[in-house]
Amino acid sequence: MTSIMKNTLLFVSLFLMIKTNKVAAQLSAPFNTILSTIQDSVTKNVLDNPEKYRYQLVYTKIDRDQKGTPHFTNYTFNANDNNYFNPASMVKMPLAFLSLEKLQEMNLPGINKFTTIQFDSSYQRQVAMYADSSAESKKPSIAHFIKRAFLISENDPYNRMYQFMGQGPINQKLQEKGYGSSRITRQFMGFTEDQNRHSNGVRFLDSNGQSLLALAPQYNTDSFKFSAPILIGDAHWNSKDELINAPYDFTKHNNISLMDMQKMLQAVVFPASVPKQNRFNLSKEDRLFLLQYLSQYPSETNYPKYDESTFYDSYVKFFFQDSTHSLPKHIRVFNKVGWAYGFLTDVSYVLDTKNNIDYMLSATVYVNSDGVVNDSKYDEATVGFPFLKNIGAAFYAYELKRPRAFKPKLINQVRQYEKRNPKDTRPSILHADN
Repeated sequence: MTSIMKNTLLFVSLFLMIKTNKVAAQLSAPFNTILSTIQDSVTKNVLDNPEKYRYQLVYTKIDRDQKGTPHFTNYTFNANDNNYFNPASMVKMPLAFLSLEKLQEMNLPGINKFTTIQFDSSYQRQVAMYADSSAESKKPSIAHFIKRAFLISENDPYNRMYQFMGQGPINQKLQEKGYGSSRITRQFMGFTEDQNRHSNGVRFLDSNGQSLLALAPQYNTDSFKFSAPILIGDAHWNSKDELINAPYDFTKHNNISLMDMQKMLQAVVFPASVPKQNRFNLSKEDRLFLLQYLSQYPSETNYPKYDESTFYDSYVKFFFQDSTHSLPKHIRVFNKVGWAYGFLTDVSYVLDTKNNIDYMLSATVYVNSDGVVNDSKYDEATVGFPFLKNIGAAFYAYELKRPRAFKPKLINQVRQYEKRNPKDTRPSILHADN
């Protein structure tokens, strides 16, 4: 081998080493160690450009002591209240928690998450709801809204929980619980600011259709304190389908920080691990109901009966969303995802009962290479989903090898999941607004 060839190979080797270490150099421990193992070029390019892709990471290490008590250590990158991302469907998670808490605190005989609930139309553009064809009873209920919101992230259940809670109480409750970044200002219905302040009248009915309770329409008189303008992108399409050559204004949109969402999920999975202020007032039954549908698959669920090929098991499990569209039986992911305006987010608790590991991982990324917001042209398939899958795989591999002082046998708090009835000949749901 000539000296020229040797020098060329040395140069190439050094170049590749520098390129590989670029990610590690800008990230703190343990992110530098974990993410430097990723070989995928698309993912490495995202990691190399945190400002362009606006990604944030929260990794929660869980260690147990001799008694099996879990202890949590959070590691963050770029995650702070001022680093805005659009939470999209992530807001369905706290609304589900708050809806069950409201029922618990109402404490009225015959009224619970399975009780029929109906919605009247009492203000401009409000939509009444008296039936739900996807439910076994054909009737709406808070329980069924939660199923639909968690299993494939349907939108209307969020609107209905928002209407049940009311805009004012939603925000008051979250602030009281210490989730200071939270600001829930809108439904997913294209409403004006004024219309979002109004909530439908609600009625609970018994099994014979007789009224148990009527709740009057609500109007939120509280004001919102918005931060400095949040302008993202180079251009955007407005509500009149006009292209505006200016950034999109997210200032008055829904907002919850990644850290607050991680803590909300931790508060339901491990209530005793967070301060009392941060917890949700839930019965044991309701908390386990939430855990079941945060981790149950569409293919296991009878009502709603989602099409298994369209809404496959990993459909809302972004960190494990590979070509198999399934997860190993010993892994359950308790999570909520969101995707809109080019933002992709996943907040997860991962439990592996075969290898006795568990951890929490939260991430968000912005993938909008053309810079135009609200054009429905985003790089989700080519950049966003591969990025989340690859960092998910990197953290899972790290957790498999991470030494632990104590490694007790881990047991899923959800003791039994549903099983799809193979004799059910009903047509599956192929399309949903999510």
